[in-house]
Amino acid sequence: MMNIWSQARTLAIATPPSRNRYADLLRALSILFVILGHWLMTTAVYDKTSQTLTPVLALDVVDWSAWLTWGFQVMPIFFIVGGYSNAISLASARRRNLSYAQWLTGRLQRLLTPLTVLVVFWAMVAFVLNLAGIPEAQIRFFSQSALVPTWFLAIYTMIVLLAPLSHRFWQRWGYGSLLVYVGAAVVVDTAFFAFDWTWLGWSNYFWVWLAMHHLGFAWHDGRLGSPRKLLAIALCALVTLSALIFLGPYPIAMAGSPGDEVSNTLPPKVTLIALGVFQFGLLMALEKPVQRVLQRVSLWTATVLINSMIMTVYLWHMTVLVGLMALCYLADGLGFGATVGSLEWWSTRPLWLAALTVLLVPVALLLSRLEHLTFSGKDRPPGAARLVLGAVFAGLGIALASLLGLNGNIWEVANTGIVALMLVGAYACGVSLRRLTRSSEGARS
Repeated sequence: MMNIWSQARTLAIATPPSRNRYADLLRALSILFVILGHWLMTTAVYDKTSQTLTPVLALDVVDWSAWLTWGFQVMPIFFIVGGYSNAISLASARRRNLSYAQWLTGRLQRLLTPLTVLVVFWAMVAFVLNLAGIPEAQIRFFSQSALVPTWFLAIYTMIVLLAPLSHRFWQRWGYGSLLVYVGAAVVVDTAFFAFDWTWLGWSNYFWVWLAMHHLGFAWHDGRLGSPRKLLAIALCALVTLSALIFLGPYPIAMAGSPGDEVSNTLPPKVTLIALGVFQFGLLMALEKPVQRVLQRVSLWTATVLINSMIMTVYLWHMTVLVGLMALCYLADGLGFGATVGSLEWWSTRPLWLAALTVLLVPVALLLSRLEHLTFSGKDRPPGAARLVLGAVFAGLGIALASLLGLNGNIWEVANTGIVALMLVGAYACGVSLRRLTRSSEGARS
């Protein structure tokens, strides 16, 4: 561990002045907040009489916890940072005269390589559990729970495909282009609630997250205004969000569960845009003072270290949780005897979080090398058409895996089809350990 810290410290000291350390900090914090929220809200109740372990989402049991999601829903920040990072990457690609295919190959492989390993891992686990006679419904639940974090990567993959086009849209029309996305999301929500066009609501996966991604372009171009103006924008966004909740048809929770009648996230609603703009205004107003704090070597080293394995930590945190739940079940329901939401239950949360962290660290250290695999310059990148088609296949596979899970039945199309989509899509994008070389620079934007 000390060796890893030393390596991170070396990279931290060598950081060029041009790098925006605040973007790295926000990326790390946004992912860590999501993980904390998942670990805090996902639990179970053990019945000693029937020896059954029933999974429970605390959000469904503890009513006031819906307000906690206003702080834990930080996916807008991730997309904002993604937009900033993609703007830097696109500018670099233009300076080096890289083609769309050359640019896209690197971006997709950094996303799909660690993701493919996770899906293959769970396909194998599901298959073994199926052979062991575990009911398919339980296998599907376990795999779905573990793969839930991958949902946003499905849409983010599509956002990356569109990044060059959306960036030109931003450069041509500025904030006017942002209003197009916001307007589209408003129209979709209106149709969703007024005409019950639920099918159209799914298009908001594009409009909402494209809008957040666009804010990253604004950040990159420095078109933000003064801190006072940014705080005013944040306040207006917060008032708008409150009005949508208390005067409109939207629920309080900024995260939801599959059983919710109306969810702010499934599919996304304009409430997430309001929340994202609030977060954007507040965080951008704080950028300069935090940038000064990040000049401290220790804090910046910690940020570098976390970012070096951030995708691994995110992808595997729910797998670790599922594994710990299985161990607790085998230990006669150890830790799952308290009523969810009770004082006793809350008092055990620090221990629960500590145990998950201890288990996740070695997994992250072992698998984070997958984040540092890049396409070898000796190989010719796939063509643009193949990359786009492969990304669509992989994105569809990711979405279905997170929505349906895997049951290990190799004869079932719904199971093998998901894995096949992921593998074919990843291969089309050039994901192949044989053709990849480890990058000495790490996962840099």
